[in-house]
Amino acid sequence: MFEKFCDILCNDKKFITVEINPPHGASIDGIIADIKKHDLQNKVTGFSCTDNPLAKLKMSGVLSAIKVQQTFGKPVIATMSMRDKNKLSLQSTLLGANDFDLRCILALTGDPAKYSDQPEVKGVLERDSTLLLSIIYHLNKGVDYSNKPLNPAPKPIYPFAVSNATAKDMNSLKKRMIKKLNYGARAIITQPVYTLENAKELLALFEEAKALSIRDTAKEAQLVLGQFPIVRAKTANFIDDKVPGISVPKDIIDEMNLAAMDGEEREQEVGFALSKRIFDEMMTIHGKVHLMTHNRFDLCSQLIG
Repeated sequence: MFEKFCDILCNDKKFITVEINPPHGASIDGIIADIKKHDLQNKVTGFSCTDNPLAKLKMSGVLSAIKVQQTFGKPVIATMSMRDKNKLSLQSTLLGANDFDLRCILALTGDPAKYSDQPEVKGVLERDSTLLLSIIYHLNKGVDYSNKPLNPAPKPIYPFAVSNATAKDMNSLKKRMIKKLNYGARAIITQPVYTLENAKELLALFEEAKALSIRDTAKEAQLVLGQFPIVRAKTANFIDDKVPGISVPKDIIDEMNLAAMDGEEREQEVGFALSKRIFDEMMTIHGKVHLMTHNRFDLCSQLIG
């Protein structure tokens, strides 16, 4: 399953994954039912599950990913945040997940604990996401992080990483891409991209980063363009102001604010048209897109068609 997933990622013209946010509750069954309702499992290459984004309490991303993967028989990328786990916990979770055949891992540093909705929560954060990538590199060699042999050795783990889509100095993004590729990342998923120019710039940077990486795995590494469809002006303003690492172009915010003045129906119509245009452009120039819709699976289905 994972070998085919990675083959599609590297060689196919169409690769679409959809992000799932586990619930603030003790069952993911309602989310699974909503995915089935929109037949989304038959329109995508795979899914991902988040790990307490914005440090807000959610059901375990790894356990959610296992259930989603077993339900649909499609690969799920499980996000693991460095914020909440030390290297012992990370290794333990990876080994357990491996036995359930959960083998695509998205390494994140994680949003700061100060954003949490839990009282006085503190981050662990032994290091940034490259520590998790390094741990996966060791496990794929059949040893733990202290180089002790694992018996039995885990099945191959496929590490993913993330990148911002914009920066004041875009060369700094390239340096971070190189660093993650050097730590073995097989793919890098970007924060949401909203313009064709931004997408082309990121793709060019990624090719430069691959050429400068010292790791053989970088040769087949891929960039996946993130998209967060915007159908509400309130959403556009919130993610631009409050969500770290995401910037929404001013012209899109202005267009959505104007549409909102003419009522919710017009707002949704303009927002969907904008999002559909962006999605189609990304698929045309690159074909590898990661949709983040905060569990709006109806919207995902409409965009994909």
